[in-house]
Amino acid sequence: VQLQASGGGLVQAGGSLRLSCAASGRTFSTYVMGWFRQGPGKEREFVSTVSRTGSSTYYTDSVKGRFTISRDNAKNTVTLQMNELKPDDTAVYYCAAGEYYSAYSRRARDFDYWGQGTQVTVSS
Repeated sequence: VQLQASGGGLVQAGGSLRLSCAASGRTFSTYVMGWFRQGPGKEREFVSTVSRTGSSTYYTDSVKGRFTISRDNAKNTVTLQMNELKPDDTAVYYCAAGEYYSAYSRRARDFDYWGQGTQVTVSS
């Protein structure tokens, strides 16, 4: 599967952005989908995942209540709605697809396919 992320940009603290990830292929619904991010000088970290059916979602503590992940299996897309953005959210955001593990997994190594990343910059 090939993944194409979009929707990043520059926003002021408190603002919102909506990231989208479009997937190729006809087996999108068989993949757990996730978002990870990598800030300046930091390691790539888990942000959120959604199960294959979309019924279960998981978030890292720092984004709970502010970010919402969703997927549309008919359109082969996954989105990350980000509200109340903070400067600490500044990072390159990557969408990822995992074939074998559950959405509970937060490990980047459990995801098999990665998009190219989209930059999110939050100014104070």
